[in-house]
Amino acid sequence: MEDLIEFGEHLGVEFRDYSLLSRALTHRSYLNENPGSVLEDNERLEFLGDAVIDFVVAGFLYHRFPEMDEGELTALRAALVRAETLAGFARQIDLGQHLRLGLGEEDNGGRERVPLLCATFEAVAGAIYLDRGLDEARAFIEPLVRPALEAIRAGDLHKDAKSEFQVWAQARFNVTPHYRVSGSEGPDHDRMFTVQVVVGPEVWGEGRGRSKQIAAQAAASEAMRRAEATPEKNSSRKDAKNAKQRKLLKLGVLCVFA
Repeated sequence: MEDLIEFGEHLGVEFRDYSLLSRALTHRSYLNENPGSVLEDNERLEFLGDAVIDFVVAGFLYHRFPEMDEGELTALRAALVRAETLAGFARQIDLGQHLRLGLGEEDNGGRERVPLLCATFEAVAGAIYLDRGLDEARAFIEPLVRPALEAIRAGDLHKDAKSEFQVWAQARFNVTPHYRVSGSEGPDHDRMFTVQVVVGPEVWGEGRGRSKQIAAQAAASEAMRRAEATPEKNSSRKDAKNAKQRKLLKLGVLCVFA
């Protein structure tokens, strides 16, 4: 209990019911190896916290950018609530060291795994909401969101490069790009992936990241930079049409003198 109280103070939250915080920190692997030690794992709280975070972030963005359209707000929200961002929040509050994990999960680097950190952060948000209400949950979430939002906007990280490149590739080639993992390295809990984006037979971009999704976005970003430097298809058609006209004109002149 003392550890829970201390961690609650670290979070800036004084829980009425610390069993909620205990449950939020309990991964199912711990429950499997220690039956009867706690009532349940954190998956139900994760479900609730996911909705709470979505709501808080949406409200924050709505009031922060009163003139921004729905599409931009949606892109920013998606960037702020994706697994990598929430796992980053979990690291900021030292959540990993307080997790209750089974030995197998511990040995596999569970305290640093993005999906596990993301899920636990959501569970903690759900526990705070149940115990202290929405205002306290908002006070917990928003201070983490503000600097992350500035970093995302500064780096245009909310833009979905995969969607942008798909639109471009379909307009240019009438083909949907596909992504393939071309390599990976490192241990399971700290793996680095390399992903290529391919249009037809040609590789248009390559990216690296700690998840396949991040690597695919990096590959799409590289592909978009190349696409933006590629002459427009209409210009190519126009050049070809002019060349054809010049050829026909030349043939016509030759016919006159034949």
